[in-house]
Amino acid sequence: MRRSSTDESTYHRSPSLDSKDYSFPNGAFRRYSSMYGGQFGAASNSFFGFHTNPGPKATKAKYTTPKGNKYVVFYLDLSFIFLLELKRCSMAHNCLQCIKYLMFVFNLLFWLGGCGILGVGIWLAVTQGNFATLSSSFPSLSAANLLIVTGTFVMIIGFVGCIGAIKENKCLLLSFFIMLLIIFLLELTVVILFFVYTDKIDKYAQRDLKKGLHLYGTEGNIGLTNAWSIIQTDFRCCGVSNYTDWFDVYNTTRVPDSCCLEFSENCGLHSPGTWWKAPCYETVKIWLQENLLAVGIFGLCTAMVQILGLTFAMTMYCQVVKADTYCA
Repeated sequence: MRRSSTDESTYHRSPSLDSKDYSFPNGAFRRYSSMYGGQFGAASNSFFGFHTNPGPKATKAKYTTPKGNKYVVFYLDLSFIFLLELKRCSMAHNCLQCIKYLMFVFNLLFWLGGCGILGVGIWLAVTQGNFATLSSSFPSLSAANLLIVTGTFVMIIGFVGCIGAIKENKCLLLSFFIMLLIIFLLELTVVILFFVYTDKIDKYAQRDLKKGLHLYGTEGNIGLTNAWSIIQTDFRCCGVSNYTDWFDVYNTTRVPDSCCLEFSENCGLHSPGTWWKAPCYETVKIWLQENLLAVGIFGLCTAMVQILGLTFAMTMYCQVVKADTYCA
């Protein structure tokens, strides 16, 4: 059924483009476009209140980064780097403090050991004279003098190490390292030369000891006399290579009373059957070989202590240098 043309509806069909001309009057479009966002044209980015996005070329051409954002990013990066460096300096400071007190305790023990060695040397020098002076070529090479010299050096080195550690002084730390390194290298050189020239050292030592026998019992050689008496009594030996070494000293068939199997006054004038027959040089040498493990452990511990001191000194020196460089 056809619909009456008089029927009205609230909804109207949208007119087609062909049915009617909907062109705006001249000036009307400009009026409406200005009401909703500016004039319509190529230069405008809005159309009836709806803003349009520019194309990629226009965006690239018109977009510029503000300078303020660059400064903010720069300051943030600088702050982050500063915090990292601050944390690094804090860790370095804590490490330096740990090494500092470890080195101080180490050198304090080192210094106390030197005091003990020096005290024993002075006690031997006062009570026993030149104890254990067996060499005629080196009369000052006694046990007391060796202990005094060794204790003095150890005390000086330990004192320098303690002050350098507690004050964090680069000069003292480097001086401690150099002194300890020189002593360690000298000891290492002596040990190497001893093993290389063992045969020559044996011959020279026996010849020098025999020469020293002629000083036995003479005035001013109490230390040598006491040393030979103690060695022959404790090791049950007589002479350097044989008891006949004493015959050249007394120009007769006689030995010191310390060579007797049973000690008594002038027992050295008796027959050789009452004397010790073992040579003292070989006896002492065999004793050292039997206790080579203890001697080796003592030497190894001494070397380890020195290496530990060198390590502490150089580590702390490097830490002080880094702290001065990065955390000044």
